[in-house]
Amino acid sequence: MPSSAWLRCVLLIVGSLQLVSPAGGLPQCQETDYYFEYTECDSTGSRWRVAIPRGQGLCSGLPDPVRGTDCTFSCNAGEFLEMSSQHCTQCAAGTYSLGSGVRFDEWDDIPAGFTNLATYLDSGPGGDEALTCSNSTWVPQGNYLESNRDECTVSLIYAVHLKKQGSVSFDYQYEDNHIFFEFFIQNDQCQEMDQTSEQKWIKLTNSGEWGTHTVNLKSGTNILYWRTTGILLGTKVLKPVLLKNIQIEGVAYTSECFQCKPGTFSRTPGSSSCEVCPRNTYSGKGASSCTLCDDEKEYSPEGSADCKRKLPCTEKDYFQIHTPCDRDGKTQIMYKWIEPKICMENVTRAVALPPSGEREKCPPCNPGFYNHDTATCSPCPPGTFSNGIEACQKCPAGTEPALGYEYKWWNVLPANMKTSCFNVGNSKCDGMNGWEVAGDHIRSGAGSSDNDYLILNLRVTGFRLPTSVMESKGSEFGRITFVFETICSADCELYFMMDVNRKSTSVVESWEGSKERQSYSHVITKNASVSYTWAFQRTNQAADGRRLVNDIVKIYSITVTNAQDGVASSCRACAMVSQQSESSCVPCPAGHYIDKETNRCRECPPDTYLSGHQIYGREACLPCGPGSKSNKEHSVCFSDCSFSHTVQNQTLTYDFSPLSAVSSVMNGPSFTSKGTKYFHQFNISLCGHEGRRLAMCTDNVTDLSSKDVQSESSELVNWVETFICQSTIIPSDGRGFRTALSSQSISLADTFLGATVDGTLAGVTLKPDLFPGTLRKVPDVNFFYRSPQATSSCDKGRHTVITLRCNPEKTERGELSVPSKCPAGTCDGCIFNFLWESSSACPRCTEMDYHEIEGACKSGAQDTLYVWNEPKLCTKGIRLPAKKTMPCEDINFWLKIGAGLGAFMGVLLIALTCYFWKKNKKLEYKYSRLVMTANRECELPAADSCAIMEGEDNDDDVVYSNKPSLLGKLKSIATKGNGENCESVQLKSSGTERWVWG
Repeated sequence: MPSSAWLRCVLLIVGSLQLVSPAGGLPQCQETDYYFEYTECDSTGSRWRVAIPRGQGLCSGLPDPVRGTDCTFSCNAGEFLEMSSQHCTQCAAGTYSLGSGVRFDEWDDIPAGFTNLATYLDSGPGGDEALTCSNSTWVPQGNYLESNRDECTVSLIYAVHLKKQGSVSFDYQYEDNHIFFEFFIQNDQCQEMDQTSEQKWIKLTNSGEWGTHTVNLKSGTNILYWRTTGILLGTKVLKPVLLKNIQIEGVAYTSECFQCKPGTFSRTPGSSSCEVCPRNTYSGKGASSCTLCDDEKEYSPEGSADCKRKLPCTEKDYFQIHTPCDRDGKTQIMYKWIEPKICMENVTRAVALPPSGEREKCPPCNPGFYNHDTATCSPCPPGTFSNGIEACQKCPAGTEPALGYEYKWWNVLPANMKTSCFNVGNSKCDGMNGWEVAGDHIRSGAGSSDNDYLILNLRVTGFRLPTSVMESKGSEFGRITFVFETICSADCELYFMMDVNRKSTSVVESWEGSKERQSYSHVITKNASVSYTWAFQRTNQAADGRRLVNDIVKIYSITVTNAQDGVASSCRACAMVSQQSESSCVPCPAGHYIDKETNRCRECPPDTYLSGHQIYGREACLPCGPGSKSNKEHSVCFSDCSFSHTVQNQTLTYDFSPLSAVSSVMNGPSFTSKGTKYFHQFNISLCGHEGRRLAMCTDNVTDLSSKDVQSESSELVNWVETFICQSTIIPSDGRGFRTALSSQSISLADTFLGATVDGTLAGVTLKPDLFPGTLRKVPDVNFFYRSPQATSSCDKGRHTVITLRCNPEKTERGELSVPSKCPAGTCDGCIFNFLWESSSACPRCTEMDYHEIEGACKSGAQDTLYVWNEPKLCTKGIRLPAKKTMPCEDINFWLKIGAGLGAFMGVLLIALTCYFWKKNKKLEYKYSRLVMTANRECELPAADSCAIMEGEDNDDDVVYSNKPSLLGKLKSIATKGNGENCESVQLKSSGTERWVWG
């Protein structure tokens, strides 16, 4: 109802209460029988103070309503509004007030007004996973709130009505990027207030450090949401978000002061905050001072609500240190109780402190330092070097000091290193050393409890490249390498972190559990001030005491190259203007090496690159891999999108230029154990661009449709630029987010190794069954990449193989895919594989890819056409030749000639057949007459030959040769025995001689 009507209603109720007749026997109301409240403000900004009875029918005679203070009125910090007088009054000792604000700093339970809401907006393929979120909630831990550790979305909600503009601030700890932590505000219509991404999405904090987040509030109703969503993409346990010290400014007034919580006190009236009780004291709620513990038998950390009993001392209550070296080169082994001392040594079963003072020889100085019969090691002067044992020496001509740090002896902590101890929930270990030197290594200290963060920090003010390579275009400015091992019985974890230019610390790598002695390196890609931090935590579970003190980490050596303010342990060759001894070092142009014979700069041969910043000698120029070339500066090898391969005396030439633009492939969807849907997005820059790495992946919380990544705040958006990168994408509909989320961006390819049709290159082998081959004759082309950054699971870094496959049915840009057997793109987390099918992956067309077809001869002309071989497995290159037309003879003319000749030969053949048939008949007739005339006593000899004479006159002529035939001779021999004799007589007819036997 309108405020004026509500006011009339309240006044009417109060008036009716006052008109109750005392005849009922009700006593007169005392101040303890009622309390004052203000009515809602009306349109003029006015309100009334009314008395509200604490119970019905207890008394009569309530005070009359009076006009209240202005709606925007509020008291100062340390004061409260005394409602009887409507004046501000100082808070008493043991209490505090924010004036126009409210603070929540006690978290033994969830304070009144706060509510928890657990949701699971996408149950994934399971369909019923949302039921498991009923137990997910923010958990009070005394000094702070702890978020849930599962994948549920849990919101902490608080509603406040402000009479004027105000603000909300809170302290938080947010270390795990597998959790999305957002803070947003709604009005009473459940509409989200306008907020920038920086205000809504909370930044990550360093391990063990607290951050503060502040957002302005508008007058009216503000519903505050702290919401976390965990994404379990593996078996790693999530680190919860911690929240404390929520403070809201802008409330109209405070009608009472707040009591100091146990472990704190306020000694003077008018306090706006409470102080923490010092060590070995305690206090209850609302205390104005702290009470001392019994120092002999009890102890208490800072901010304690009570004292704890001291137990007998054990080996876990003291530690060993080495004193600085004395003039004799000796160090003493000292044993000290861990402070604060929380044990008793003069009771039964207590362990005594071992005797101190044993002397042993000091370790040598670290390389780059020297010791001239003094107790300390000093850095070598500029231009000199030392191995830590011998005196500093000046670098010889043609060389310069190799600046850096090489810490391998740990008698004292180096000057640019410091150590500390930190605990999330208390300050018990503040001021303690988190690490202790131990001769040949530095190790984690005892701390005050098992969940302390033991911090070791190394500060490098900047990096300076050697003179000879100052103009180099290489990406390595420096490198840090350390050797370590962890010995753990619980869930310990070692973090290696880096802070660049004092902006924000990010975790570079982490190791869980026990790890054997190993080396780890990290490359610095730009000149900046860098702070390296090692943080060791024995367990992330809340713990009080030192049960796991034997869980330790040891660092044996730390080496930093090219440190600007470093020292030199050796000298390196440099380029010189001339070979004269007084000649100074000069920088070589980019892509040049130092000739060993002349110490002059020489350009590297084509298609070679310089390895890092080691440019001394021709061997520093390393050859690029197959199918690659170097850029002008010889700093990187890349593919210019061209490739050739010879097979069966045929050279296949490829042009991958259409694939040079950055492409993306998103696999999935995949689901976590609780059904959260997520994708892996890969951005790929295959070739070209003179070796520039154009693929970019972001860690942000902006809409993926936004193309302008750089428009986001540089403090909010983190990105990697490389050849191939991967991001984890949580879609906006996957968990109820208003925008899609992108996180966990990593580089998969910083170096191009080469392109080949073989399945193996540089020790990386492509499994043939990942992408089953086709029956086509064109081979696949494999692009090999490497990311040298080692990880806990990939000690040799990550590798990526992109297989380009000719597919004429695809477009020029083609289609990217991941192996069906490994939908995440990798089967082992270290080697990633992609298949890129495209028509652009086909070789350029040549004369071998088409054939000709001759057409029919028409009207004296014949066409020749050219067509592609099927299937067509080439692209671009040469074009098909144009249609060719040649003159020709018509086939009908020759057909007619052939038919005429055939008919003529047929007639001729028939005529010859008839002629010879007739002649044969005549011959048979003559032969029969000859046989008939030979039938008498003396037979005529067989005709040895007969001649057919031309002409009709010679038809009856028969000539017998006087030369007997073989048959005749045989017959003559046969008849001699009978006495028969025959004579040969020549017969003549028509003037022709004839022979007749008689």
